[in-house]
Amino acid sequence: AEVAELRERLRSVKHTVLVLSGKGGVGKSTFSALLAHGLAADEAKQVALLDIDICGPSIPKMMGLEGEQASESSNIGSGWSPVYVEENLGVMSVGFLLSSPDDAVIWRGPKKNGLIKQFLRDVDWGEIDYLIVDTPPGTSDEHLSIVQYLSATHIDGAVIVTTPQEVSLQDVRKEINFCHKVKLPIIGVVENMSGFVCPKCKNESQIFPPTTGGAEKMCQNLNVSLLGKVPLDPQIGKSCDKGQSFLSEAPESPATLSYRHIIQRIQEYCDQHHFQEEKII
Repeated sequence: AEVAELRERLRSVKHTVLVLSGKGGVGKSTFSALLAHGLAADEAKQVALLDIDICGPSIPKMMGLEGEQASESSNIGSGWSPVYVEENLGVMSVGFLLSSPDDAVIWRGPKKNGLIKQFLRDVDWGEIDYLIVDTPPGTSDEHLSIVQYLSATHIDGAVIVTTPQEVSLQDVRKEINFCHKVKLPIIGVVENMSGFVCPKCKNESQIFPPTTGGAEKMCQNLNVSLLGKVPLDPQIGKSCDKGQSFLSEAPESPATLSYRHIIQRIQEYCDQHHFQEEKII
């Protein structure tokens, strides 16, 4: 009955993309936020961003929604209404349920799992073209829960975010292994913080040297797609802190061009996935 209820609620979601990372601090939430902004740039598309990083919800700040509270949906019996950045971009996060952004969420697994289920079952998302799910780092309870709950419908796949150094790639290999074990398709890997071009002298520095060949070599070895490399740009951090979209704040940045290319590849993957599913049906 529970599976049927979830299936019914999520029937109106066309594409679901999970954003994963092996480590914290590699820019996964930043990527999730910019992926949502990039997809929502097409006003004909309805985009939802679900933040299931329950202990470290950074999406409200990055989307300029800090201090917002989740409200009851105007549709009777539909639970919560998402908080909207634009008419076609809705967001849900545990951050909207806390009395202060500094509140610590000190919960054991079952309570976290219960909230994730509520986010999927009790949020009035409406018709959605893309549901982007920002997850915590690692392969823990939250990941198992979201994959299990979403298996009631379908998941297009996961995007895995890493930085170039071996310490980060080591954990990404575990994440790829996790995806294989739970039969979660991998859309591809994004190498974040991939070099820094000095705005003054234009020299490129490797802030995180790819000592083992970076994401490119790892993707070749593991037969996974490398979606692209995003260079460091200090403006990305500034935009996130201000709750603005870096893509529209710095349209000419090499990082923006890289993001746009990656977002296009994700869209193409989802369209292809949808087409294949229709053929099977």
